[in-house]
Amino acid sequence: MKYVYLSLTYRGFQYAQSMRFAIEEINNTTEILPGVFLGYKMYDTCASIARSVRVALAVSSDNEAVFEISESSCTKPAQVQAIIGETSSSQCMAIATVVGPFHIPQISPFATCACLSDKSKYPSFLRTIPSDYYQSRALAQLVKHFGWTWVGAIRSNNDYGNKGMATFTETAQQLGICLEYSVAFFRTDPPNKIQNVIDIIKISTSKVIVAFLSNVDMDVLIYKLSQNNLSGYQWVGTESWIVDSHNAENDHHHILDGAIGLSIPKAHVRGMKEFIINVKPLTLQSNKMIIEFWETLFNCKFNQSNSSPENLKQCTGQEDLAGEQHGFTDMSLMPIFNNVYKGVYAVAHALHKILDCNKTCNHKVQLDPFTILQGVKNIKFKTKEGEEVYFNEVGDPPAKYEIINWEPTENGVVAFVTVGLYDASLPADKQLSLENQTLIWTQNTTQVPVSVCSKKCSPGTHKVLQKGKPVCCYDCIRCAEGEISYIADSISCVQCPPEFWSNDRRDACIKKEAEFLSYEEMMGALLTAASLCGTCMTAIVAFIFFTYRKTPIVRANNSELSFLLLFSLTLCFLCSLTFMGRPSEWSCMLRHTAFGITFVLCMSCVLGKTVVVLMAFRASLPGSNVMKWFGPTQQRLSVLVFTLIQVVICVLWLTISPPFPFKNLKVVKDRIILECALGSAVGFWAVLGYIGFLALLCFVLAFLARKLPDNFNEAKFITFSMLIFCAVWLTFIPAYVSSPGKFSVAVEIFAILASSFGLLICIFIPKCYILLLKPKKNTKKNMMGKGEQKTL
Repeated sequence: MKYVYLSLTYRGFQYAQSMRFAIEEINNTTEILPGVFLGYKMYDTCASIARSVRVALAVSSDNEAVFEISESSCTKPAQVQAIIGETSSSQCMAIATVVGPFHIPQISPFATCACLSDKSKYPSFLRTIPSDYYQSRALAQLVKHFGWTWVGAIRSNNDYGNKGMATFTETAQQLGICLEYSVAFFRTDPPNKIQNVIDIIKISTSKVIVAFLSNVDMDVLIYKLSQNNLSGYQWVGTESWIVDSHNAENDHHHILDGAIGLSIPKAHVRGMKEFIINVKPLTLQSNKMIIEFWETLFNCKFNQSNSSPENLKQCTGQEDLAGEQHGFTDMSLMPIFNNVYKGVYAVAHALHKILDCNKTCNHKVQLDPFTILQGVKNIKFKTKEGEEVYFNEVGDPPAKYEIINWEPTENGVVAFVTVGLYDASLPADKQLSLENQTLIWTQNTTQVPVSVCSKKCSPGTHKVLQKGKPVCCYDCIRCAEGEISYIADSISCVQCPPEFWSNDRRDACIKKEAEFLSYEEMMGALLTAASLCGTCMTAIVAFIFFTYRKTPIVRANNSELSFLLLFSLTLCFLCSLTFMGRPSEWSCMLRHTAFGITFVLCMSCVLGKTVVVLMAFRASLPGSNVMKWFGPTQQRLSVLVFTLIQVVICVLWLTISPPFPFKNLKVVKDRIILECALGSAVGFWAVLGYIGFLALLCFVLAFLARKLPDNFNEAKFITFSMLIFCAVWLTFIPAYVSSPGKFSVAVEIFAILASSFGLLICIFIPKCYILLLKPKKNTKKNMMGKGEQKTL
């Protein structure tokens, strides 16, 4: 077994020690591979992609000395059975591309780029750390959970940062999160390029920064942030740096205090810590890596030479490693060490099955990398700590993360506090869970920072995007009349149902107020008063006429018709009251039919009186016998016939399509107009037209009789009354059609009252004037005047 080692750093050496611990633990037990011992070789790629490719070629051809492999050597069977490493995604991609055709299983403990899950490109790659496919989505959900919709993004300019940030950006857009900026840099970039990142942060308005950076790139950024004193930003980090104590130590100005992010769940492997720090250089002096590590750690030299600096002391090999406080004894990356441990055990368990190991293993089985690769892919086991290990169809483990918060302690050291969990295997609404505890945010506050481009739109408003800006930047526009939004940040307003209207705040639909002409309101009260006044006047006139019923002026033109006319006028005044109040099925039918019949009765009486005047003049001529054809009986019959015609029209109207109560929602938007629909418009205009026909006939006849030689010629007053009647109803039609809501009813009542008052005043008031104030004129002689006209 061969391990591709990152570089000679404390962290890299810890990874190497973790692998050695796992291998020696397997070799020292007979439970997994009895009688079989695992061997290993370690290589230092120095974080170089080119060197990683050279090492991959070397291990796949089993030729360590020659890195340029000839075409024939590619067909040579590979001696190495599996590779544990690399820890960087870019290096892993380079190695996986080389070893993939040889089907050599490669298991990485720390390469998280989602691109490595592509089995068409990297068929033999597996890992014991979750893919950034899940981490990027978890970060987006975390940002959304705290209501941050306007964030900045900084990433490492490599496969890890670019691929991870691309997935984060895609998920963030789906969740309604906008990126104000997204910049990339690499630790070896020129200073001016890194300074450009700092300048972008300075001019930005977002207060939350998502950093998809490697721990080394984060170190460079922390240094630049400290130089520019850029504090007050809320940092959201990935597993690469969020629990790296080295990054926390380098943050001398506490710029990252309160940072929150994801990390691999904490792990404990019994005996690993003791093994890692149990380095014995005196027994491993043939291992140049151990010697170099020891000299670097204790700043000494084993073999002093003339060229060695004078200030370096002599290494004894007995220096106390466990008592030192430095990065090598820091076990904060134990989850990653555990990933190395699991990777080694995955290969061992695969071999256990392939070799059919029980008490012994079948040494006759021919091993090849392809068989081991298939065995590792299908393996499922539990570690000694009870952790279950397996790989899915693309070679990834289950995705679980701890949510970490950087909380400064009293002594100035940052504590990595677990404040929640993320489990991708759970339903979407339960994947992210935070503990009920107070988190520490930037600048050591407990108040959740706010980072939005635009403040939330309150209920009653809706969002309108600002031109040329992301969807998170918008203006809050008040909903139009009749529309509401009952939730904050509503994209659009909702139209209220037809019988409802929006309130003043535009956040709820309220029942529209029903509007109809009622007795309580001023206009209704005035019209009611006018109607009652007309009724009383008619009653007074009737009383006067009854009192003076035997006088000539009352007896003239058939007093019976006069009393019938007064009765019909009383009904006309009273029928206007049926137009008041809330419309109902019966009131709608009553108001129009009562109006039609009473007015026809009134017109019939007036017509009868007009005809009487004309016939009386004809009867006064010598040899004329016309009055016998138009006596009291004929007058009564004419009134009855004219009225019955209207009754028939009304019955047909009510039978075919009667008026009905109707809720008019179109005339006035914010109110319901309760009115009576006509039902059959033909019926309504037939009723009105018949009344008009009789009124016009009365007017013509009265006009013809206006100059008859009579001291008291009633035809003149009938002419005036019909002129008023026709004028009122001619102006009524356009006013009725154009008046909205209850005003159309008021117009109709006004027309009824005006025409009724016109008839009452023009026909009866002059007679009352003579009866009450000029009684001397109320004689037969005065009625006859100079002429010989006879009146009945």
